[in-house]
Amino acid sequence: MRHSPKRLTLLDWLVLLGLLALTGCIFYRLAFSLNYKWNWPIIPTYLIRFDSQQQRWVANVLLQGFFTTLKLSFWGMLLATILGVFMGLMRISPRLAPRLASRTYVEFIRNTPPLVLVFLFYYFVNDQVLSHFEIETFFRQSSPAVQNLLAFVASEPESLSPFISGVMTIGLFQGAYICEIIRAGIQSIPAGQWEASRSLGLKKWHLMRLVILPQAIRIMLPPLAGECINTIKYSSIVSIISIQELTFQGLQIMASTQATIEIWLTITLMYLLLCLSLSLAVHRLEIHLNRSVY
Repeated sequence: MRHSPKRLTLLDWLVLLGLLALTGCIFYRLAFSLNYKWNWPIIPTYLIRFDSQQQRWVANVLLQGFFTTLKLSFWGMLLATILGVFMGLMRISPRLAPRLASRTYVEFIRNTPPLVLVFLFYYFVNDQVLSHFEIETFFRQSSPAVQNLLAFVASEPESLSPFISGVMTIGLFQGAYICEIIRAGIQSIPAGQWEASRSLGLKKWHLMRLVILPQAIRIMLPPLAGECINTIKYSSIVSIISIQELTFQGLQIMASTQATIEIWLTITLMYLLLCLSLSLAVHRLEIHLNRSVY
């Protein structure tokens, strides 16, 4: 069934003109009314630089921070997804103990500021737990190939412990919200689907994998995409423990150049590019899944 294109009404034009006027006013204030000396030419120099030893262009501190943000977000989201699925299944368990454990985890995380969790994991887990495994020492003594691989997928050996602390903080914080999304998605499937599957003699695992989860995933996809985007944005909070992600690198540049607004605008555009790309990719995936149903 085709829907006729909607025409813009007078109210739509007025809202559009108001937004354009507001945008123009903001740009005018920034460009002319603000008593600020702009220094945009320094931005490209902090994105890429020419390495005389390697004789090629390489990423400078802003792009390095951007790549660290990508790695933090990827590993944090992976940990959050695993933990969220596990805890979400515990939340719908018929037994009291798993439900109570997962509920305690969710309520503790959702009612604790992420900044507190960052310090908790950095000063306790990093000093009291990770230090006993001597992870940094192990990778420092490993071959250059292993160190290069570790730097590519995670962090340099000397900053690995703070990186792991940051990943654990992001994963545990986001895992609580993913847990609730998993629980709500599974419980939204009508009871008739469960009863029909059981009447066919399907075991619990096959029932969940073949009948319930394929339907629940379509329901869970939009909020899960929102949590992926939130993971990218929350990764900036670990800059307080000196993880050299995008926000930390921006603060370092601002301290040395005093180019405050230029750096913040550049960081904002880089986060916007990353989050918007992910949002568009998930939107296309959602359209593909809806087409496969019909």
